[in-house]
Amino acid sequence: MYHVYIIQSQLDPEKVYVGYTNNLTKRFATHNNGGSVYTANYKPWILLTSLQFQSKEKAMDFEKYLKTQSGRAFMHKRLI
Repeated sequence: MYHVYIIQSQLDPEKVYVGYTNNLTKRFATHNNGGSVYTANYKPWILLTSLQFQSKEKAMDFEKYLKTQSGRAFMHKRLI
């Protein structure tokens, strides 16, 4: 299983990060331990949403969509 997840900074609630992984527990811990360059300065993080996909390609496509302007609008209206 692959997960597309949305996390929010507790330090700066305006900061939201979208990613995908096949191990959500480990990846979330990496974000909160400062192990990701893109999220280290805004830790700690909370998990807002996680969606499961059976295929890596579909997870990657959905993550990519959520990072577009249209996808961000959808995310803020429907997912968080």
